[in-house]
Amino acid sequence: MERGAIFVALLSKQVLIVYFIFLLYAIDIHATTPEQQELDRITKLPGQPLVTFSQFSGYVTVNEEHGRALFYWLTEATSHPEKKPLVLWLNGGPGCSSVAYGASEEIGPFRINKTTSSLYLTKYSWNKEANLLFLESPAGVGFSYTNRSSDLKDSGDKRTAKDALTFLLKWMLRFPQYKQRDFYIAGESYAGHYVPQLAKKIHDYNKGTSNPIINLKGFIVGNAVTDNTYDSLGTLAYWWSHTMISDQSYKAIMKSCDFKSDNTSKQCDDAVSYATNHEFGDIDQYNIYAPTCMAAKNNTFRFKSTLIHRRVSGYDPCTENYAEKYFNRPDVQKALHANVTSIPYKWTACSDVLIRNWQDSENSMLPTYKKLIAAGLRIWVFSGDTDSVVPVTATRFSLNHLKLPIKTRWYPWYSSGQVGGWTEVYDGLTFATVRGAGHEVPLFQPKRAFVMFKSFLEGKHLPKS
Repeated sequence: MERGAIFVALLSKQVLIVYFIFLLYAIDIHATTPEQQELDRITKLPGQPLVTFSQFSGYVTVNEEHGRALFYWLTEATSHPEKKPLVLWLNGGPGCSSVAYGASEEIGPFRINKTTSSLYLTKYSWNKEANLLFLESPAGVGFSYTNRSSDLKDSGDKRTAKDALTFLLKWMLRFPQYKQRDFYIAGESYAGHYVPQLAKKIHDYNKGTSNPIINLKGFIVGNAVTDNTYDSLGTLAYWWSHTMISDQSYKAIMKSCDFKSDNTSKQCDDAVSYATNHEFGDIDQYNIYAPTCMAAKNNTFRFKSTLIHRRVSGYDPCTENYAEKYFNRPDVQKALHANVTSIPYKWTACSDVLIRNWQDSENSMLPTYKKLIAAGLRIWVFSGDTDSVVPVTATRFSLNHLKLPIKTRWYPWYSSGQVGGWTEVYDGLTFATVRGAGHEVPLFQPKRAFVMFKSFLEGKHLPKS
């Protein structure tokens, strides 16, 4: 054999050896990834009925130095999950759990019965149309934790968005089948900050990456905190127009409160306090026409310059109580791979520590909306019309200041032959109301919420008949 031929033969052997090493490495990657997923697989939750879809839950560390880890729960689509989009759901607060609300009483597949001994399936779960990823965010919410207690006292919008992006990037390494899958973000209430802020974070990240793995298509938010000034004015208008407060209180609040300032005054505090404490009555402010839960009167919610009683509402107004009992059960936590570090406090639907100590909070999300509209994302904003905390008037006041051109004028949309709400389609954004729904729209009007979600995913107008 000639010297050149011998060299080629030796080179071919070296290439072959390198190829086999690469092949073994690739096989090892594909072998470990499913194994990591399997560690998070939920075999069956206590009291759970039989289901056809897969579930996974566990932790993703988002900050090694502080030991911040976020807890997730994935409920895959009921059919053809490999073909369905991925939807991340975030609840607000700030400091409230997506497991307690989104997963357990709004869009998730299960509901907890009154005895907290078992779960039952709901007819209008959104996982019939998408793979649902519930995230307890930020650290300190629900099962998500941090090893540095100071993190609980200096949380804010910026860190929450940063940690959520880190979570998604790491989570998709664990679940590579969702890389480049159509991806949407959804949420409600203070997630009116979380959702667009995370969307912008992903959009900016993708612009600086040659091969982005998060294929963000758009987002949908309900009864969303949007702009401090316009939200406050719209909320006051709702209180007055729905006979919750007197003419005197309305005039006193309008006169003494500077809605354009973050600072408050004693006169403003006194006027709002009188209206909420003496005129509201014992109602559920998250759905002013729903009954209240007599067993839940301890939690509070902040609105501008006052404290408002926080009671989760619904056809059964005590559902939050069931969640707090169920998710504190050791057998439930074990099945969910949750509380593996023995968190030194009980799982709660909302963290009072985070709510009281929230730091940075943007005054207005409208500039962020403008940037994301320009980026071409599909954006829907919806509003249950019986919520007095972040009411439909607040959302309309805020969105009006985007000054978007109207593409399809205001019209009633339908579900099962009944008016499901009203909608208007703008250039870059769709706004929809859901008739008879409170703050947690899917809780009060599950079918109407499902019709809306399906239309959103399909990129279609809400049905006109």
